[in-house]
Amino acid sequence: MDHEPLELSRRTLLGAAAFAGVLGTLMATVPAAAEDAGVTTGPVPDLADLPRVRVELVRPPFVHAHEQVATGGPKVVQFTMTIEEKLLVIDDYGTTVPAMTFNGSVPGPLMVVHQNDYVELTLINPDTNELQHNIDFHAATGALGGGGLTLINPGEQVKLRFKATRTGVFVYHCAPGGPMIPWHVVSGMNGAIMVLPRDGLKDGAGKPLAYDRVYYVGEQDFYIPKDADGNYKAYESAGEGYDDMLQVMRTLTPTHEVFNGAVGALTGENAMQANVGETVLIVHSQANRDTRPHLIGGHGDFVWATGKFANAPQVDLETWHIPGGCAGAAIYTFLQPGIYAYVNHNLIEAVELGATAHFTVGGEWNDDLMTQVLPPTPIDA
Repeated sequence: MDHEPLELSRRTLLGAAAFAGVLGTLMATVPAAAEDAGVTTGPVPDLADLPRVRVELVRPPFVHAHEQVATGGPKVVQFTMTIEEKLLVIDDYGTTVPAMTFNGSVPGPLMVVHQNDYVELTLINPDTNELQHNIDFHAATGALGGGGLTLINPGEQVKLRFKATRTGVFVYHCAPGGPMIPWHVVSGMNGAIMVLPRDGLKDGAGKPLAYDRVYYVGEQDFYIPKDADGNYKAYESAGEGYDDMLQVMRTLTPTHEVFNGAVGALTGENAMQANVGETVLIVHSQANRDTRPHLIGGHGDFVWATGKFANAPQVDLETWHIPGGCAGAAIYTFLQPGIYAYVNHNLIEAVELGATAHFTVGGEWNDDLMTQVLPPTPIDA
């Protein structure tokens, strides 16, 4: 089925009226234009003397190259993201979701800058899409996190710049207004940005912390409607499935709870890699629901459960709680080889709904840390 691009006002999102056959009831009215979002324009800061760095984003769980400790002063860090509305297969049974994505992946790419850098994002909404989109950075200040300055129709692009004043890892997501906000988020349109301290990460005593590898795990809840026979329904576009999906969303019960867009996206051949003795930073975001990461066979050596590096990390955690709409970070140095399951420790969601990832760790086994003293044998009489 072909759909014409939605002709929605950039100043005010439509609310409550039926949009024939595509979106049903649209979002409640919210400000979209800069002046309606309470933005007062003033003199633009002179950034001509600041160096500019253009970064090519990479697909999660991988993270683009970056400095752990900043060299020199603040920079203007330039990113480009293209919004893609696309069908994604999200489980081994071929279930599809008409997803909305930043740069084609769920979650969108992790961006990395340092405190007091300027983030300059060019956001592109190709004319092949049918919906309006924008971006709300939890790391930004004012204008609905940038959402009030970035609302674009298909066939448009916009450039946003904000100063990264606070350190930590933060969620970003699409937020066009009303029920469009949760619908876009649970259709995959979210990601994270990491703002590192200029002098790098530190433990609670001020000692520097470094990592050998960094991975980004984005947890995603999907709400897929079923037909009368209990089979998951398929739709050719996001708009076509809106009414049905909204009904499932209102149950607050996801049909799938996955890492990086699909069941098994980070297991088997796609498992994250490390070696004994390597220190790994794990960034974990959940834009909509609370989660509780746990590394089976390992620990959180240093954990910023709500992701804010100005706070001292907790240490030696078995499981940590990341509130919905938040991103967390944890550091662990692997001490044993083998396969480690990294899960949401709501084990129903991990095992039944898909929130499981794997680390495959190479190296030599240490019997002092663990050994099988006696293999399975018949019980002594």
